[in-house]
Amino acid sequence: MPDDGTTNDLTPTVFVLYGATGDLARRMVLPAFFELAQHGLLPDDWRLIGSGRGERSDEEFVEHVRGALEEFGPDPDQGPWEEFCGRLRFAGGGFTPDDPGQLVDAVTDARKELGEDAQLVHYLSLPPKAFTDYTHALGAHGLAEGSRVVYEKPFGDSPEGFRELDAVVHSVFDEEQVFRIDHFLGKEGTQDLHVARFANGLFEHIWSREHVAQVQIDVPEDLDVADRADFYDATGATLDMLVTHLFQVAAEVAMEPPVSFSADDILSARESVLKHFRPLAPEDVVLGQFEGYRELDGVPDDSQTDTFVAARLFIDSGRWRGVPFLLRTGKRLADKQQRVSLVLHRPKGPVHDVPPNGNVISLSLAGAGSLDVDIMAKRPGPDLAMAPARVSLDLSKVPGGRPLAPYVSLIHDVLVGDRSLFTTSEGLAQTWRALQPVLDHRPEVHPYAPGTWGPVAASALAGEHGWLLGETEE
Repeated sequence: MPDDGTTNDLTPTVFVLYGATGDLARRMVLPAFFELAQHGLLPDDWRLIGSGRGERSDEEFVEHVRGALEEFGPDPDQGPWEEFCGRLRFAGGGFTPDDPGQLVDAVTDARKELGEDAQLVHYLSLPPKAFTDYTHALGAHGLAEGSRVVYEKPFGDSPEGFRELDAVVHSVFDEEQVFRIDHFLGKEGTQDLHVARFANGLFEHIWSREHVAQVQIDVPEDLDVADRADFYDATGATLDMLVTHLFQVAAEVAMEPPVSFSADDILSARESVLKHFRPLAPEDVVLGQFEGYRELDGVPDDSQTDTFVAARLFIDSGRWRGVPFLLRTGKRLADKQQRVSLVLHRPKGPVHDVPPNGNVISLSLAGAGSLDVDIMAKRPGPDLAMAPARVSLDLSKVPGGRPLAPYVSLIHDVLVGDRSLFTTSEGLAQTWRALQPVLDHRPEVHPYAPGTWGPVAASALAGEHGWLLGETEE
């Protein structure tokens, strides 16, 4: 129920969470669902059915959900826990094409409570290798028609794997039913790219190759992967982050102005620019692996998995032709940030000693986001001397704001049918096309020391501007 005592017009919903007792559901999905309830963003009537292989009662599942909230927040004692927990159900016995376990009966019972017109949402909080079987099962047991389905990333682990999974999904669902989640697109900071650019002439008029020398999308992480080394070693930074998050954020930056801010128009604008991604040249990609990675449990002694990737991407559209988009991410780096920066050309006026990075427009994607503008200013004093200065806006402090975490925002969009922040089949096909040369001719994997900015070789990609957040020195 809404937290202000009002009602909303969302359709009654049966939300089925597959892998409901898994790590992702505990950390992200269940807390997001409870936060939606706190903000009054759920339908007036709903049921959440947890699906899993094991047997447990509804009451045991309620305790599981409460434990997840106590560990990861929001605190259930802040409400509306009593009203929330009464809508939780569990369907055990697994779910396969041959045996639906208890799920079909649980969905039937929920629809009897909510009405036959209740919408059905499937959320596959599962390892990607399970997507094919569960998709077939949804079709086999009559749970696909008229429903919506959410797939976690990565949607495929190679161009061939993507095409095979895509064919299975489209044999059961229409494209309009499918929501492929990429939580970077749900970040408040990523969405602020739209408003900062299109609602402010200051930025809109300079958002092109005439004024922008370079774009940097930098997502360094200082965390290890010890708690999920088995998964990570089969994936690596390129598949986990580059072909997913970083490519999608690059498309957000580079897209042409949409016809409107409607969901369909925003989605079309972002997906259209992906067709202009020039396939990555292997020499424009640097891979790395932090020293000590092979000593982690579950990692082979001879692993060549990349824990770092930096790439120089070119987008062959009229707006961006010739402008390098520098993409970088990695584990065990010197800092943790999520930042998009547009480095502007040096001014052509009478001042000739402006540094290469003197004028930068930068958005932090972390939390509610922030907008920073680096400029050159006169240093106070008797001389006409310059000094770098920064103007910053904490976007969480915009009046009337109510920031939502990415999963909260994206699950709400699924409930209302807004696909603007999700990826399409065609869009993902274009990202795999852009990555294909790197998969065919994989670059050497360079070692790097933990706590640095990655392999020294990555510094050359940034040219005279250098990486804004830092570089590993010789």
